[in-house]
Amino acid sequence: MTLTMRQPLPLLDNDVLRTFVAIAETGSFTTAADAVFRTPSAVSMQIKKLEEQLNATLFLRDARSVTLTESGETLLPYARRMLTLSNEAVGRFRMPEMKGVVRLGAPDDIGERFMPTILKRFAEVYPLIMVDLTVDSSGALRRRLAEQRLDLTLINTAPGTTSIEGEVVHKEQLVWAAAKCGTAHLRDPLPVSIWEDGCCWRADALSRLDRDKRSYRIAYLSAHSMAQRAAVIADLAVAPLPRSYLTADMVALGSKHGLPDLGSFEVRLLKGPESSETIDAVADSIRYAYSEMIGMAA
Repeated sequence: MTLTMRQPLPLLDNDVLRTFVAIAETGSFTTAADAVFRTPSAVSMQIKKLEEQLNATLFLRDARSVTLTESGETLLPYARRMLTLSNEAVGRFRMPEMKGVVRLGAPDDIGERFMPTILKRFAEVYPLIMVDLTVDSSGALRRRLAEQRLDLTLINTAPGTTSIEGEVVHKEQLVWAAAKCGTAHLRDPLPVSIWEDGCCWRADALSRLDRDKRSYRIAYLSAHSMAQRAAVIADLAVAPLPRSYLTADMVALGSKHGLPDLGSFEVRLLKGPESSETIDAVADSIRYAYSEMIGMAA
């Protein structure tokens, strides 16, 4: 009896899988190329090679968007698992001492907008360090840090606040967020969507309304910035929010629209009394993420 030897299955290249995942997550070959430090043409060649290996089409492309095919959706969880396992294996040898748990705090807006991306990138570089994230108000996070229930935390503060230590990692302008083509800002009293007492955005907005003697009412009170944004988009109220938080269905208002111009705020990084390489690694990752964001904004 003669045995027929089958050709071994091709091995998938982690670099190519990383590119595939980047395209799937960004929906753009060009944006993914920047993320993996390759040219768009090189990225296209990688995907072509991957599709030939699998004998499957992974993306549907048109002039405006890139979407996964059914085969692409099947491959995506495998690709993510393979990259995670690769990072863990390399981390065991390259950074065996960099492991442990870091307790990190962040306000709601940062926890929603930035932390998923920051923590995802961090896990790719330091796969053996676990980060436990607590989302709360800035005041509550400071108390948790003082009670040593957090190792480090981000908080929002008014500019130049001398009573709070910590490192300023970001500064941004506040604006009145309103629904695109909305009318909430024309109502009297002005309906405002705002956070609880102690929020520096609230303090700045209400003090400027009081200074201008503009009548207002708290129409929507929520501790979650996502809920504030929902009230704005529904044209139920206007809200003081960072300019970067505005989406396509929102506009920034100010003095030209009968509202007082708002000030800025600072994001500060505070560390507890305990120090370690793992805590420093998380802090460095946060600093890098904000410096990268500032560079993109410039």
